[in-house]
Amino acid sequence: MRNFHGIIFAYHAQPELRELTAARTAASLPFCGRYRLIDFPLSSLRNAGILNVGVIMQRDYQSLLDHIGSGKAWDMSRKTGGLRMLPPFGLPEYHTGDYNGTVEALNAVSTYIRDIEEEWVVLMLGNMAANIDLQAVIHQHLETGADATAICADHTPMGVHHRYILGEDGFVERIALYREGESEGVASLEGYIVRKDQLVDIMDRCRAENLFLFHRHAVNMFLQDGGRLGVYIHPGYANAIKTVEQYYKVSMDMLKTANRRQLFPADRPVRTKEHEEVSTYYGENAVIRNSLIADNCIIDGEVENCILFSGARVEAGAKLRDCIIMRGCVIGKDVELDCVISDKYASFGPGVKLTGNSKLPTVVPKGTKI
Repeated sequence: MRNFHGIIFAYHAQPELRELTAARTAASLPFCGRYRLIDFPLSSLRNAGILNVGVIMQRDYQSLLDHIGSGKAWDMSRKTGGLRMLPPFGLPEYHTGDYNGTVEALNAVSTYIRDIEEEWVVLMLGNMAANIDLQAVIHQHLETGADATAICADHTPMGVHHRYILGEDGFVERIALYREGESEGVASLEGYIVRKDQLVDIMDRCRAENLFLFHRHAVNMFLQDGGRLGVYIHPGYANAIKTVEQYYKVSMDMLKTANRRQLFPADRPVRTKEHEEVSTYYGENAVIRNSLIADNCIIDGEVENCILFSGARVEAGAKLRDCIIMRGCVIGKDVELDCVISDKYASFGPGVKLTGNSKLPTVVPKGTKI
């Protein structure tokens, strides 16, 4: 897709993710045993043949840089174009504070956006768990002749979201902001195709009027100007991860085969940073039920309805239920964990017991020793 350029928003810290984003952005959250959330938009772009991509960052992005590297895993490491990491505060007026909204984040890297040679720009969230067929989105966008196209869900996603109400002509009539649960219209997945020149024009106008928010300000401005906004309905699993509860729920959804097939279809592979590791060892006391276990684990306890990342150690007598155990965690002898999210390299001494619930899972910060 030579006429399309990708932009991924990976600057969101999402304070509702609490300890999980203390030293990383939401886009670099570990997911499903071996991935990071940003793997999904990067892979969606790669699978559509869009190899020129900019990733907008702001703070706590070291883990994001470590994971993405040069972009080789997504075939975006190139002498000309390819993957570009866009650090914060590209212009003098953005040297302090947080971005007030997506439009401000775009304006902070406006020199990069103005230099884009492609006609169209694909905007995507870095913390959206969705495998989107962008080839289908682009085909529909060009077929309908829309000025821009919004990617929406075929279901009602978790949490607060925006919804588009369509007119009789099939184009968006108006936007309903900050809805939760079932409501009129279709739910936005905050992915868009927009003409580059039109995006720059809206950025400039928002900047002149001191407006920051993409949907409340930029999208409404576009619609008021008579812009034809089409809608593509994504037929598959999709949820943005903005809170601890959402991260836990989406992760646990991956224990269901139907959800995994939608998020990891064979014809649109999800690429990630490669780790060459040995196979997992299961001891004579190991009991595994309905769990996802990555490579390089040593398991000699009971694991039920859990997701274990590489390098996890579960000693004899330990019992894990409904847990997410990230890379390098050590679960000691006779430990009992229920509804716990354990960040990387945490360790639990013999006999420790921790219990949370699905609405409020217990989060153990990175490197904690209990």
